Amino acid sequence: MKRLLVAAFAALMAAASPAHAVLKIDVTGGVVQPVPVAVPAFPGTAEVATPAGSTGELGQQIAKVISANLERSGLFRPIDPRAFTTRVTPADASAPQFAAWRTVAAQALVTGYVQPNPDGSLLVACYVYDVFGEEEMGRTGFTARNPRDWRRTAHKCSDFVYEKITGEKGYFDSRVVYVSESGPKTNRIKRLAIMDQDGENHRFLTSGQSMALTPRFSPSQQQIAYLSYFQNKPRVFLYDLNSGRQEVIGDFQGMSFAPRFSPDGNSVLLSLSRGGNTNIYVMDLRTRRLRQLTNSPSINTSPSYSPDGSKIVFESDRGGTQQLYVMNADGSGAQRISFDTRNKRSRYATPVWSPRGDYIAFTKMDEGKFRIGVMRPDGSGERVLTDAWQDEGPTWSPNGRVVIFFRTDRYGRGGTGGGSKIWSVDLTGQNERPIGTPLDASDPAWGPLLP
Repeated sequence: MKRLLVAAFAALMAAASPAHAVLKIDVTGGVVQPVPVAVPAFPGTAEVATPAGSTGELGQQIAKVISANLERSGLFRPIDPRAFTTRVTPADASAPQFAAWRTVAAQALVTGYVQPNPDGSLLVACYVYDVFGEEEMGRTGFTARNPRDWRRTAHKCSDFVYEKITGEKGYFDSRVVYVSESGPKTNRIKRLAIMDQDGENHRFLTSGQSMALTPRFSPSQQQIAYLSYFQNKPRVFLYDLNSGRQEVIGDFQGMSFAPRFSPDGNSVLLSLSRGGNTNIYVMDLRTRRLRQLTNSPSINTSPSYSPDGSKIVFESDRGGTQQLYVMNADGSGAQRISFDTRNKRSRYATPVWSPRGDYIAFTKMDEGKFRIGVMRPDGSGERVLTDAWQDEGPTWSPNGRVVIFFRTDRYGRGGTGGGSKIWSVDLTGQNERPIGTPLDASDPAWGPLLP
């Protein structure tokens, strides 16, 4: 995919003026009532055929993707286009008929247009309005150098709308890597796959000849670290998504989990079993030198950095049961943070720090279930977000407001033997949705916003 650039075009931005709209969603206040939003088809400034379809067809598809993104966030309720009483022209995009949109009870309006450029690229303008306040909340535009990359313009417009109405960054222009599974339980084929956050543009990254496990996205680059077994020998690979190049960063006997990157992407945390104990190490990717961080006669694994790199959360059975601990980045000062006073037999695993730094997501095991939960870094405010039979492996959206995970069906339904699929849930625990994959899916990792 060619790089998508934010377009700096004078005609669109010259008319923009500061807006002080009343419309606002407070995403920190718990469950909110979804805002009714109208997203009419983006008209073409000229009906021109492109390699991805005509500008009119692309404008309809772009509006559908924006509507779907906003609806899945749980914060917006797109209005059925069949209720619209007016059609949008390129001129209406910058001067909407607010009265017409009030008749369908739209509180927010997202419009735009699709313009073909002489060099073959595609310009997509994006506007967002407060309908009842009759105010423009913002406008911008995006250029797809290759028209086939039109979906990214829709995701970027979705992010723009999300930010203008919530005040926080969006997460739609991002990708998810995961382990695709097929075959019988006794002989599973596990290969890496990647897709857009909405499940589109799916493709496989590895062939399945060697088992691929536990992929982890770099927070600073389009790179993935993952564990692969070839002839029963574990090796850690670094996969560059821009070039398709792979390199082995280490052969580790006793490897328990794939590495997780530091916030700057220059080092990785990993756990190794040596001498009967499993401890956490950090590897400098530039020098490939390992440094041991924990040293206890127990299992210490699944480490994850805080966003500023000063702390590490991990799981350990050093206290007799599987619990969560936070320590300094140099391995000092480890403190237990998981305490379920209601059920002292509860166990916690797979912790991952939110990119916002305010929560740690985890897998909680009790009452015969695996569930996804969050807690603050000091262990307070624990909340369980899901309540299925086996949910595990949480990973955060780039803005720290949504968690995706994989769910295994108790009866093996919905897949080829394992029945595991990827789901998402927001921090309220109320907005839970499946993300479609061609085969069974496990161990997702959500990447950063695309450049």
